Amino acid sequence: MTRIVAGEKGGLHLTVPKSGTRPTSERVREAMFSHLLCSGFPQGATVLDLFAGSGALGLEALSRGG
Repeated sequence: MTRIVAGEKGGLHLTVPKSGTRPTSERVREAMFSHLLCSGFPQGATVLDLFAGSGALGLEALSRGG
């Protein structure tokens, strides 16, 4: 089961298909957004999840205000 890590919807569980998708792991999403925050990435920037199989990355960005 995949979940949103942080932000407004933190802890929300996502239902993902059993086959055909490999959601970005929680660890990778957390590291990616932490790096962006520390490197001065603009708050409210647009995130484009081009390979949105489960949508976990895009939903994580929306939860964090992106």
